[in-house]
Amino acid sequence: MTPMEWLYLVLGIAVLGIVLLVGLLAAGRRRSTPPPAAGGDVLAPERPVEEAPPEEAAEPGAGVEVLEPEAPPAPEAPELERPEKPSSRLVRLRQRLAGSGTFGRGLLGLLSRDSLDEDTWEAIEDLLIGADIGVGPTQELVERLRTRMRVEGGTDGAAAREILREELIALVDPSMDRSLQVSGADGNPGVLLVVGVNGTGKTTTVGKIARILVAEERTALLAAADTFRAAATEQLATWGERVGVEVVRGPEGGDPASVAFDAVKQGVEGELDTVVVDTAGRLQNKQGLMDELGKVKRVIEKQAPVTEVLLVLDATTGQNGLIQAKVFSEVVDVTGIALTKLDGSAKGGIVVAVQRQLGVPVKLVGLGEGPDDLAPFDPAAFVDALLS
Repeated sequence: MTPMEWLYLVLGIAVLGIVLLVGLLAAGRRRSTPPPAAGGDVLAPERPVEEAPPEEAAEPGAGVEVLEPEAPPAPEAPELERPEKPSSRLVRLRQRLAGSGTFGRGLLGLLSRDSLDEDTWEAIEDLLIGADIGVGPTQELVERLRTRMRVEGGTDGAAAREILREELIALVDPSMDRSLQVSGADGNPGVLLVVGVNGTGKTTTVGKIARILVAEERTALLAAADTFRAAATEQLATWGERVGVEVVRGPEGGDPASVAFDAVKQGVEGELDTVVVDTAGRLQNKQGLMDELGKVKRVIEKQAPVTEVLLVLDATTGQNGLIQAKVFSEVVDVTGIALTKLDGSAKGGIVVAVQRQLGVPVKLVGLGEGPDDLAPFDPAAFVDALLS
């Protein structure tokens, strides 16, 4: 073969080899690609989801704004009441007692007669005894009235009224010390032990005394030591809340002496002016009552002396009140009396009778149901109200 023929032969072989190599490569690519699903698109294989390593895991709440819950608004403190000053209460004393003017007008009518015969004096005695003054004080008053009317003359109304007024004031005895001992000595608070039968207004009187102390700008504390009557504790707490006075209480049926002890201790440590202690008033068993009240008083005096033992009596009970007064005077050393319900329905003579019975003064009088209807007792104002 000529050189040109060899050249054409080599070029043909080279072209053929290239064609075969291209065909082989194309066939291999077709075998490596999976056939598409019928009627569907070719989807790229999903990549596995890489989980974050534990240390890189997002903290709970990350990226979320945490809102603090709004605090509820603080409750507004109740507005405290302003108790009435004791001095202004005496005005209402005369107004309330004026409702019982039948007693005073009856006496004045009898004394103003032209002739004061024995029948008239007997009528005067009956009227006085009916007013619960008592037989002894009545006889004493009548004898003095007879003497003065005979010597001085008093047939006109004005003169008779003045004589009667002076003798009634003397009978009530203005010389008695009627101040309430609400202050202690040697830095101790004054301690008022309030006693009386349930139903006389004892717990209410304690609450009203708290108002008097607040009106006089004294710091006070109340002790709910009548633990046998659940209503007494709640009632006293209400009185205290109205004027901002704290009440120390114990469990229902608990030891009254323990409550009283804690209250007086708190009063001493807090350097308060006065602690007022309410007590139980059950009279089923005089010996039991004596033991209970005696224990309360002894326990209190481990902290501070008792400066006042105030007996609360219902003025409308008359002679029954005198029996109660006698029982309590045997139990504790009563130093003063608070007469409740001394308004138009009461017989004013109970003031004289109870003072003669116990030998201690009436210091406070309750004039009605209002929170400030408790006033210091003033003999002259009392008599003037009876005669109005």
